[in-house]
Amino acid sequence: MAFNVTMPKWGLTMREGKITKWLKKEGDPVQKGEELFEVETEKITNVVEAPSSGVLFQIVAPAGATVPVARVVAIIAGPGEEPDRLEVFQMREEVEAPTPPAGVPARVQPEETQEKKFIIATPAARRRAKELGIDLALVPGSGPGGRIKEEDVTKFHEEGPPQPKATPLAVEMAKQAGLDLINITGTGEGGKITKEDVERVLETKVPKREREPTRSLRFTGMRRTIADNMYTSLQNTAQLTVFTEVDVTEMIRFRDLVREQHKDDETGNVSQTDIVILAASRALMRFPIMNSTLVGDEILLHDAVNIGIAVALDKGLIVPVLHDADRKELLQISRESRELIRKAREGTLAVDEVTGGTFTITTLGMFDMDGFTPILRPPETGILGVGRVKEKPAVSQGVIAIRSMMYLSLTFDHRVVDGAPASQFLQMVARYLQCPALIMT
Repeated sequence: MAFNVTMPKWGLTMREGKITKWLKKEGDPVQKGEELFEVETEKITNVVEAPSSGVLFQIVAPAGATVPVARVVAIIAGPGEEPDRLEVFQMREEVEAPTPPAGVPARVQPEETQEKKFIIATPAARRRAKELGIDLALVPGSGPGGRIKEEDVTKFHEEGPPQPKATPLAVEMAKQAGLDLINITGTGEGGKITKEDVERVLETKVPKREREPTRSLRFTGMRRTIADNMYTSLQNTAQLTVFTEVDVTEMIRFRDLVREQHKDDETGNVSQTDIVILAASRALMRFPIMNSTLVGDEILLHDAVNIGIAVALDKGLIVPVLHDADRKELLQISRESRELIRKAREGTLAVDEVTGGTFTITTLGMFDMDGFTPILRPPETGILGVGRVKEKPAVSQGVIAIRSMMYLSLTFDHRVVDGAPASQFLQMVARYLQCPALIMT
């Protein structure tokens, strides 16, 4: 019996995947569980296994195709079967603007087409144009049938010629390069000026050794997916962020004490983030509404605390998930989170290591940022932002002293939880960091 192989869905936010490589060819025998093809998402690159045994009868989506989840990408047939073949998935193609031959200006018309044509204009417009020395052929008319009126000539004289049609990217590139769009011939649809037209002028106008041309980057892949997810998050949730400043002097002492106690053991290299994860996981057990997800018309309160750890990469952001953080001690959290971060940077995370999160922690402390407003990762209810630790004067036990201070910011979905319980949760995390011994109570 023939079996349709579909694009899998890994996580609630996955909408499509890019097939990077087929590990079998059409006609090859396959066994259930055997590696069939590779898929790249905004989070990971993973191998998809054959869901059944048989022969790879047809590859519907070729390598390089970006396919929506649940879409058929291949057909596995039984021995001797000849199922109906499906239409091959059409890949999205980039259409490049035509480039004129070397030495030939774009949109040059044959001599015979350059004959002067009769221009429809009122007598007053003609007199005004003659007085001002303006070529009527350059003036756009606002009268019936495009007739040029006297006020059109006056407006042209005062405001100059109208700006030609151009893509937003071409406008920005020309602006930064100090180019006038009037002097650029467009090769796009309807004479629209494209980025290639601006680049062509830059090549001829400015010596390469003197210029630093504007570059364009493709807004695709991980960057585009992150942008879509963040925009969707802001549009579809009621996000509110609260801040608090915490005296973490005792947390820093606690961290240093643990490091000294385990200085000969790599697992003792505890970070500030590890302690924040420990504190947040215990606080989430006290405030289960913050460890929830909104799915449709239901708020799901999760027994397990699965904390996402935001990791910055060169090409974007990825959030591996530390599962069952509430059941782990500090050294285990430190060891497992360090391993997840290593895999994230090497691109070797498995599917279950980037899915199933119930709460997220993100930090910009390493960039010397005091505070920020993190954006939710739907369907999660909360995300905790961690700023840098900064020594500064503060009141401690009635005395002004130099203390280690840190800002925490909590963004939460106001549809799921109100400001009071969300603030109480943040207050509890702050108390745990201010006095780490309270975590054990």
